[in-house]
Amino acid sequence: MKMNKQLQTSDFQRLSQEIKTKLDALVDPDRLEWAKNNYPSFMTIMGVTVPNIRPIVKELGKKLKKSSPEEVIEFAKTLNAMQIFEVQQIAFEVLGKHKKARQSLTLDDLLVLGKGIDNWVSVDTFAGLLAGPAWRDGQIPEESIEEWATSEDMWWRRAAIVCTVALNQKARGGTGEPARTLKICKLVIDDRDDMVIKALSWALRELAKREKEPVIEFVNKHEDALAAKVVREVCRKIETGRK
Repeated sequence: MKMNKQLQTSDFQRLSQEIKTKLDALVDPDRLEWAKNNYPSFMTIMGVTVPNIRPIVKELGKKLKKSSPEEVIEFAKTLNAMQIFEVQQIAFEVLGKHKKARQSLTLDDLLVLGKGIDNWVSVDTFAGLLAGPAWRDGQIPEESIEEWATSEDMWWRRAAIVCTVALNQKARGGTGEPARTLKICKLVIDDRDDMVIKALSWALRELAKREKEPVIEFVNKHEDALAAKVVREVCRKIETGRK
């Protein structure tokens, strides 16, 4: 297939089937059992390890290098619609690595791609690679992240908090934004779902690597409302550098 031509639906289908065939050959029963216990999902989990997925992502990235942002986004949606966990991860990874496509994402795109984030791995990949950077770079409004943080769906609340990591983590292009981070964190200080608690602890610890004082002030002010796990882990990170 010549990638300088516009991708057609048939191309999407062919590439999607190629990916599924490659994954079929890499299924590991032990990995499958582990995955089902660690991040159960309504999606099909095949049981393929991350090291075995990476070469597929790399190869697919090369094939899509000359594709337009719109084509890459639509292809990622096609993959996500297959409702296979490993295929979803490939879609998010490929889209996240295609700079022009990632920078072209809209809120509508993200809402489509976010369908199926029903486990912590999917949420963290979606928010860390796609939604968080899009918010940071002004592609989606802050009001949307606030809505996610107050959603009845726990996974979207976690997604909102994980989005803040992109503001502060150097490896993901973050420069440190305490005001935006803490504004979102404040919306979940009373949340007692374990997945949200863990995300809040992560978000505050990540910000503390950049700027400790705003985090210390935030924890001191809301200590009575925050989950004990958050206070404990964040204070330990600030005092010792360890989680």
